[in-house]
Amino acid sequence: MEGFYSVTGDGLLGTMWEQVRAPLIVPFMKAMVTMCLAMSIMLFVERVYMGIVIVVVKLMKFNKLEKRYKWESIKEDLEMGNSAYPMVLVQIPMYNEKEVYQLSIGAACGLSWPSDRIIIQVLDDSTDPVIKDLVELECKRWAGKGINIKYEIRDNRNGYKADYSWRTIPFLTHNPELALVQARWKFVNSDECLMTRMQEMSLDYHFTVEQEAGSATHAFFGFNGTAGVWRISALNEAGGWKDRTTVEDMDLAVRVSLKGWKFVYVGDVKVKNELPSTFNAYRYQQHRWSCGPANLFKKMIIEIATNKKVRFWKKLYVIYNFFFVRKIVAHLVTFIFYCVVLPATVLVPEVQVPKWGAIYIPSIVTLLNAVGTPRSFHLLVFWILFENVMSLHRTKGTFIGLFEAGTRVNEWVVTKKLGDAVKPKAGAKATKKPRIQIWERSLRDCISSCVGAMTSRLGTTISTYTSSYSLSLSSSQDLATLAFWPPILETISSLQGLDQFNLGAYVEVVCFVV
Repeated sequence: MEGFYSVTGDGLLGTMWEQVRAPLIVPFMKAMVTMCLAMSIMLFVERVYMGIVIVVVKLMKFNKLEKRYKWESIKEDLEMGNSAYPMVLVQIPMYNEKEVYQLSIGAACGLSWPSDRIIIQVLDDSTDPVIKDLVELECKRWAGKGINIKYEIRDNRNGYKADYSWRTIPFLTHNPELALVQARWKFVNSDECLMTRMQEMSLDYHFTVEQEAGSATHAFFGFNGTAGVWRISALNEAGGWKDRTTVEDMDLAVRVSLKGWKFVYVGDVKVKNELPSTFNAYRYQQHRWSCGPANLFKKMIIEIATNKKVRFWKKLYVIYNFFFVRKIVAHLVTFIFYCVVLPATVLVPEVQVPKWGAIYIPSIVTLLNAVGTPRSFHLLVFWILFENVMSLHRTKGTFIGLFEAGTRVNEWVVTKKLGDAVKPKAGAKATKKPRIQIWERSLRDCISSCVGAMTSRLGTTISTYTSSYSLSLSSSQDLATLAFWPPILETISSLQGLDQFNLGAYVEVVCFVV
């Protein structure tokens, strides 16, 4: 019959697509491209700015910390004896750390410091009674050797922390304006697989560029949770530890900075750390590292903006550079632009993306990010793929943190550590494994993860890493106020003279996570 026209299957879908593309899809895609290009420019400017700072620091020898701050080794005084040394508190939180508890306790007990001016506290949150017994026995073993070590059990896990340093204490001794001295991480298992090499690339950039630039320009950066020495009076003034987010180390750093205190980064002091060696552990860690900062930014932006103790440029740096660009824009632009918008433009030819936005900017940002780990420069392609896959998890975590959506906003999953499990057992015959074995395992994992990702267009990473985790105590008054760890209040109150410094330690293989 004439006058009838049937459209079915692909023809119907094609007709619907043509009807909505011009009035809806094209304007939306153009708006998304504009927004993503703006975020790309923000990130590009931020990376170039930090690169220039690092070049100036290196060329002008500005990184000689002893020239910027007074530094003298602590000298022995025959009259004062060991009282010339500040009282040091070392804290090691544990949570079912069967593989690494001996390494950590041994490292802390081996610190070179007068034995009557140091106390070591092992804060055990373990739920496995067998592991709890092992940790307690290890503490008793060291106590039998004359080490002032205490084994404590908390009633709850509201809060999580501990940290390390030795050569850094003189900075606090001779510079009363300094609150934090942060050292650098060195990764003991970076060569375990391709995934750990990818993590090393991103974290090396964080320490080599981001931390150094923040220290040199505004005397501010995020506390990494470990490998740092805090001044207790600064912690008290800022209100001590708070567990309102999963990045309480970053929370503390921002609040202390807003009180006018300064931080210094000592990049030549390296503390051994362990990278997550399984994708599941790394995914949970990245959720915490993306959700936590976004949530903290939401909670503190007004407090930062209205603060009267720090100058305008420092507040701008904290709000725009530290939080907005590195903790939010970096995650969003990687996933939305490179994994969604760019591939989608193939379906909408009316939307054009300029070459500078699709090629030049991401290429330069990628090359700048590779500066921190020159030995892995040949792995850039794999790093780009890996970071684009991870951008989905980081973007989701960022939105959860910003909008406090669901129960995962305060989710804390312990990152599993392997300790000496990643190294050959003593007495075992060392055999050199062919490189192809690492590549086969790593490529299999990486390619498997990349299958679902849209990586047909040029992508790059722009993720930043800031915090880790470990808990340092401040004082008995602060602990009482925050209701942190009641079982150790008696031990803290017995320390006379513990009013200047707070030192946590991890010096051997693993930074403990609880």
